[in-house]
Amino acid sequence: MSAYTASFGQTKTCFAAAKSAAPGRVARKAVAFRAPFLGNLVGTSSRSSFAGLSPRCATRQRVSQKNNAVVTQAKVGDSLEEFLLGATEDAKLRQLMMSMSEAIRTIAFKIRTASCGATACVNSFGDEQLAVDMLADKLLFEALRFSHVCKWACSEEVPEPVDMEGEGFSVAFDPLDGSSIVDTNFTVGTIFGVWPGDKLIGVTGRDQAAAGMGVFGPRTIYCIALKDAPGCHEFLLQDDGKWVHVKETTEIGEGKMFSPGNLRATFDNPEYEKLISYWVGEKYTLRYTGGMVPDVFQIIVKEKGVFSNVTSPSTKAKLRLLFEVAPLALLVEKAGGQSSGDGKGISGLDIVCEKHDQRTQICYGSIGEVRRFEEFMLGKSERFADAAVKA
Repeated sequence: MSAYTASFGQTKTCFAAAKSAAPGRVARKAVAFRAPFLGNLVGTSSRSSFAGLSPRCATRQRVSQKNNAVVTQAKVGDSLEEFLLGATEDAKLRQLMMSMSEAIRTIAFKIRTASCGATACVNSFGDEQLAVDMLADKLLFEALRFSHVCKWACSEEVPEPVDMEGEGFSVAFDPLDGSSIVDTNFTVGTIFGVWPGDKLIGVTGRDQAAAGMGVFGPRTIYCIALKDAPGCHEFLLQDDGKWVHVKETTEIGEGKMFSPGNLRATFDNPEYEKLISYWVGEKYTLRYTGGMVPDVFQIIVKEKGVFSNVTSPSTKAKLRLLFEVAPLALLVEKAGGQSSGDGKGISGLDIVCEKHDQRTQICYGSIGEVRRFEEFMLGKSERFADAAVKA
């Protein structure tokens, strides 16, 4: 049995104990793990895997005590806890990002160990037989509820906000983007955006306090960006269940790599057909999986490339603003790239969310590639008129 498997077993046992306890007792005990991150906001112990493990379940990782976190330069090799303490002074935001990391770690384990059919997943622990995306959905809602810093949460599976009974932030997420390709063993992922306060309507992506994605492939990556901290940051899941900072991205340059979504639109969208023909004619390398997480994440990792998903008269928009487009726009733009959304030549961060299930079209990539996208699709790119475009 690996150290990670043993750790997960302990986590599962502790979570089961918390669920069987009286509701009042759970509420009082739901905060041990948060102590280094929330200070004196709350102050008792927890048995939830999402609020952290009690001393009886696992040895608590010690983080140097600081009255106020100071924003410092991120260092490769830092733990997730160390990074967050240096990246933001907001204790509640630190706690929320840690809680999401716990859920993503558990989802990664579930994906690897579940036997998935068309409608259900069963693993050796005898967990509930849920479709894998519904299982991920349930784990994320539980994580947010136990964090005690989330007021409202909604997902692609449950688009109407659910009261998490916390205070500080509201979260929208896609629990498992690409769930239909899990059985083919392609990379899939979780996407989430974090908005301050208790509102998810009338907001834009630029209002986000943070965004992140879990990338479940040969390696498990937790990729995050904070509004008030520079760069986009990748954390690699270790065998012992810890997250280690492995990369900071601050610049996305030019490079011939393209990931074209919704190619059906080329049938009756001549501008998109011309753009695809340009990429092929210029001998761009095609890197497309059909999963939005890996197709966008590669732009951050490789620090080059372009992703597009547009509409046409016969193919309507599928991508959801709250759950996918806005969070990924923050990640890409904090990494030094740009986005173009809604067919209006505006950043994906500037689209106003008017309903929870709002859908749109989007392009992510380097400044030069987004400028080229707008020139082909809209005839001009006023935002990037002075940006250099390399062939």
